[in-house]
Amino acid sequence: MHGIAPAGQAQRQTTVGIIANPVSARDIRRVVANANSLQLADRVNILLRLLAALGSCGIARVWMMPDREGLRPMLRRHLDRLHASADEGTLLPQVAWLEMPVTGSVEDSFRAARLLHEAGVAAIVVLGGDGTHRAVVRECGEVPIAGLSTGTNNAYPEMREATVAGLAVGLYAAGHIPDAVALAPNKRLDVRVNAGRADERRDIALVDVAISSEHFIGARALWKAETLSAVYLAYAEPESIGISAIGGLLAPVGRREPGGLAIALAPDGRTRLRAPIAPGLVRPVSISGWHHLAGGVPCRVRQAGGVVALDGEREIAFGASDEVTVTLRERAFHSIDVAACMRHAAHAGLMRAEVPAPDIASPTPRPLSRRQA
Repeated sequence: MHGIAPAGQAQRQTTVGIIANPVSARDIRRVVANANSLQLADRVNILLRLLAALGSCGIARVWMMPDREGLRPMLRRHLDRLHASADEGTLLPQVAWLEMPVTGSVEDSFRAARLLHEAGVAAIVVLGGDGTHRAVVRECGEVPIAGLSTGTNNAYPEMREATVAGLAVGLYAAGHIPDAVALAPNKRLDVRVNAGRADERRDIALVDVAISSEHFIGARALWKAETLSAVYLAYAEPESIGISAIGGLLAPVGRREPGGLAIALAPDGRTRLRAPIAPGLVRPVSISGWHHLAGGVPCRVRQAGGVVALDGEREIAFGASDEVTVTLRERAFHSIDVAACMRHAAHAGLMRAEVPAPDIASPTPRPLSRRQA
């Protein structure tokens, strides 16, 4: 018989981590462009759908990152109501909260990712934009992630219904789908400032590294295309939004293809391109050249001083005496391939159960009446 084993009888009992950024999609791009903010109640509804799907796959416990924006008490109220009214067919995992200080900054995502890695979770589901996913990947080690897009510029996390993503993660975490099917390799960009020196700094990006002529980090979100001098891309898809859209409309590179793309920008560039660098914000970009970015080969930034933006957010200021390099890393981390997981579930009959036919005894023949005879 096919079908999913109930909680406690799965092939391997395990846990899943969730990092939900309660303040993603609130940066300055919401002011300069016509984009909507995702309200707290919407995030809670996404989490409830995700938890219901995980529970249906036999996941008994979920670890979550705490917050101070009100997500935790709101989710608790909804879960209490569901537990009180749930019928026998409803399975919800127990939600446990990580013991950690809450700062309301990206440090929360860093710390939560480290704790989930130490706890040995099978996978981490991330609710946020490119910046949140970057923070989790930086600290989660070899734990695979599954992304749900709730940010402003979302070139990395795909738009997925939380229920389907939860089923894919749950089936994988419960041991019903092998790694070879469920896990997809991802590229990454490594940024190093003054490599090998005492003042070395390093960070990563999942999609794009942009070099801006601005000299202060300020509001972290990057949305002024005229300040850009160079862009380095792990991948660039034509349908994406944000800085990577420049490469996607210039010389597309798929997220599963080897190599990336390096683009030089200048006011007198001979190639002019219009790109959606933020929701509702299509801007002209002047390009002076571009070339293939080979994996494992450091590419030196030529600009003397400025700001390095990682996945659309300004993070590192550097001066004329600093040396900045960007290196593409192939197969740097793994993510849950939702489509592949659900195809496997269909072909293997993981969501199907055969109901045995009822055992109906043959009726005993009744004697004929005299009239019938």
